[in-house]
Amino acid sequence: MGKGRMDAPGQGRGERPGVVTSKGAKNASSDRGGGGGKRWFYLALAALLVGGIGTLSYLSVRPSQAVSQVDTTLPPMPNQGHVMGSDSAPLEVVEFGDFECPACGQFATVTEPDIRARLVNTGMIRFRYMDFPLSIHPNTWPAHLASWCAGEQGKFWEMHDAIFMNQDRWNTQATRRPDKVLGTVARQVGVNMDQYDACMSSGKYQPQIRANVAEGVKRGVGGTPTFFIGSKRIGQPIPYDEFKKYVDEALAQVRAAKTAK
Repeated sequence: MGKGRMDAPGQGRGERPGVVTSKGAKNASSDRGGGGGKRWFYLALAALLVGGIGTLSYLSVRPSQAVSQVDTTLPPMPNQGHVMGSDSAPLEVVEFGDFECPACGQFATVTEPDIRARLVNTGMIRFRYMDFPLSIHPNTWPAHLASWCAGEQGKFWEMHDAIFMNQDRWNTQATRRPDKVLGTVARQVGVNMDQYDACMSSGKYQPQIRANVAEGVKRGVGGTPTFFIGSKRIGQPIPYDEFKKYVDEALAQVRAAKTAK
């Protein structure tokens, strides 16, 4: 879905007991009633579980404030993570993302292709992806490591796209062994599997991922995805048109700053 580069590590760019019933005709009636009650109990329990999962998913992306100003006292975003686009682009947009976050997956598969085609490939922006694995997603760390291990072979963005496209195969609801699925995904994107397996076993990119998380915390990231576009921090997924609006505003600020010099 696009070409990019990897910045160098550290420097680069729950049964209730049955109901006791009386004998005879009442027994059959009570059994039916008890069965119905149990069915309603389990239906209610299922609804609560679904609601709880939905709440967790919402909390994974719910910001304390959807759009806010960037803290101008912080230094510029460091050259960490992975970058796509031209060094000469006038604006860099940064995403802090979690590979197991459903909203991040929707953004990556629905909105991001337009961003790449219309904004990155045209030289308007360059796009930086920063790791922000959330503790409510048990399988996300292997996915982040897998992206880095593919990235050291020049295939970060291919792996990034494939991880999100296959999110329902390797996430916590799908498996307790995400490494196996992620290995299949890596093979499909064409990495050298011996090198990839050694990289995954070593966990050598864990410090870099932790550094990205620390940077996000420092900058007020509280959920995923969170975007930094010019002077704005957007703590929620947004459609292309809204994304473009923030880009246009930031580019106008860049032009105004250059004119004032």
